Amino acid sequence: MYMRIVVKVGTSTLAHATGRMNIRHVEDLVKVLSDLKNAGHEVILVSSGAIGMGVGKLNLPGKPSDMPSKQAAAAVGQCELMYTYDRLFLQYNHTVAQILLTGEDVDHAERRQNFENTLERLLELGALPIINENDTIATAEIKVGDNDTLGAIVACSIHADLLVLLSDIEGLYTADPRKDPEARLIPVVEKVTPEIEGLAGGAGSGLGTGGMATKLRAAKMVTAAGCDMIITNGERPQVLYDVADGKAVGTRFLGKKSGID
Repeated sequence: MYMRIVVKVGTSTLAHATGRMNIRHVEDLVKVLSDLKNAGHEVILVSSGAIGMGVGKLNLPGKPSDMPSKQAAAAVGQCELMYTYDRLFLQYNHTVAQILLTGEDVDHAERRQNFENTLERLLELGALPIINENDTIATAEIKVGDNDTLGAIVACSIHADLLVLLSDIEGLYTADPRKDPEARLIPVVEKVTPEIEGLAGGAGSGLGTGGMATKLRAAKMVTAAGCDMIITNGERPQVLYDVADGKAVGTRFLGKKSGID
């Protein structure tokens, strides 16, 4: 059903609350993505986690609030992140490629075209691109801001069939399920209306930057470009098998001219 898939994985999936890597989750994620690639899917991974992992590796008490410390943590954490991905994907005979972006790279027409050309060529060569914001140099003025938005930009740039946001929540609910026991999961959203946007709560986990509001903004971007989007829980990366098969998982946002098989 979906041949070209962008998977965005959040810090809450990759790391424990301490900032240290969640080894089981990362190993499971790599195994599933490798298997999907073996099955013929084109896979692009948008991975958060650099700052969170840097926090853990530098033994900081929590996510820094000042820009130089965030950038330092990102510099340390990005090394750890890519070393781990490279080592794990290599076990399944897949080559990874790192692309780090800022908002300027996607806002500037020529630089964005260069990024898109590189991404297409990497896929042609059989590599698995791993994309993150370049947090080491990004400042408030040139940040994309969050990787939900970055995932949407990548999905639109590469004309993906599907964007999957792996989160710490099952999908979009009628209310915050952590506060309201009556909250119900919304399985399908045909259009992101003001009423749907009104269901977004606050920010996400302590180490992450996103929340439901950023995910709904991402949904508006990709569905307008004809790409489906799914929000689902990243606790079990094996859920991506059901996602790739078009089964009902989490909340599916339907791209224009799209339907469910």
